[in-house]
Amino acid sequence: MIDLRLLREDPDRVRASQRARGEDVALVDSLLSADERRRSSGVRFDELRAEQKALGKLIPKATGDEKAELLKKAGTLAADVKAADAERDAAASETQELLGRLSNLVHPDVPVGGEEDFVTLETHGTARDFDAEGFEPKDHMELGHILGAIDVERGAKVSGSRFYFLTGVGALLELALVNAAIAQATAAGFTPMLTPALVRPQSMAGTGFLGQAAQDVYHLEKDDLYLVGTSEVALAAYHMDEIIDADRLPLRYAGFSPCFRREAGSHGKDTRGIFRVHQFDKVEMFSYVTPEESQEEHRRLLEWEKQWLTSLELPFRVIDVASGDLGSSASRKYDCEAWIPTQGKYRELTSTSDCTEYQSRRLQIRVREGKQVRPLATLNGTLCAVPRTIVALLENHQQADGSVRIPEVLRPYLGGRELLEPVSK
Repeated sequence: MIDLRLLREDPDRVRASQRARGEDVALVDSLLSADERRRSSGVRFDELRAEQKALGKLIPKATGDEKAELLKKAGTLAADVKAADAERDAAASETQELLGRLSNLVHPDVPVGGEEDFVTLETHGTARDFDAEGFEPKDHMELGHILGAIDVERGAKVSGSRFYFLTGVGALLELALVNAAIAQATAAGFTPMLTPALVRPQSMAGTGFLGQAAQDVYHLEKDDLYLVGTSEVALAAYHMDEIIDADRLPLRYAGFSPCFRREAGSHGKDTRGIFRVHQFDKVEMFSYVTPEESQEEHRRLLEWEKQWLTSLELPFRVIDVASGDLGSSASRKYDCEAWIPTQGKYRELTSTSDCTEYQSRRLQIRVREGKQVRPLATLNGTLCAVPRTIVALLENHQQADGSVRIPEVLRPYLGGRELLEPVSK
């Protein structure tokens, strides 16, 4: 959540942010009104309590009619105090509820608009010219069949649509990707983490995934637990309700976990193959830094993502995501999109978001600097979303005979092999 003081001091900035996101601008005025009622009712309660305490000191000293009158007044005052307390609590509850619905402030440099209004910041590598090489590229599903690597038919039989098996070299390729990604993150100073896939409501809500993203979340009602869509949730909640000494920052974690997404609203999108699925594994980077360091840390996370995709020898571009396509927690987000030959376009493989103080305020995570205690900043960055990375690898590194060349960075994790060989024609 944002700082209420900022809202009071510069409500126009918050309105502009809501407008840029395409979200409810009236929420800002409702929140201002609730906050004013919270503050005024708090002052009223404090005044009445002070009067009640003062009266309580007079009653023992009084006698006769004077004492009876004071006792009568005390009864009325007690009722007023109780009513003021209830009004204060109701206003505070409404303020928190409205504040929880407000998205993070959009960074002023973010391009304004919807999904297609991103700005391309840079492009890396060159897409292969398959015509010049004399063959038509196969898509990842055909390659997955030829290699004995992907089985969506049995995935659907066992679990339904958008589920899959990785088999043989497909399973080995996932393990190689995960190990290589964790190795890069560890070399960069991240602490490797295996995180829970089930979290409590306060963890999910604290990271901002029970607002606009709630429709994509799986909920186990009997246990009141949520399946995470990213290990970001567990990594953000890892230090929930803690105060971290400034000399421990930055804290950087690389989490590996299964991820679960309902993909609500994606009907008809990416229905073929494993690009958009309900369950997948992912390596996620997560950082805790001081607010002053968040923008620089955001650039570092992007550089680590670029290093990873470059090591996989994939052509990709970096985009500055438009305001209307940001998650509620993100102030700014960069996506790295790899070229997918058979689709003839770039598709998102990794992303990194600067969430500033938004998540730490919700999760009560603070930094201690001398005698000062204040919220810190959190950032996240996908290093390897496995299925999408496999899609990009198979299609970009395929050979005319259906084999797939393995980038050098993965070979140590695949027994030194340089090719994935067809097992069927």
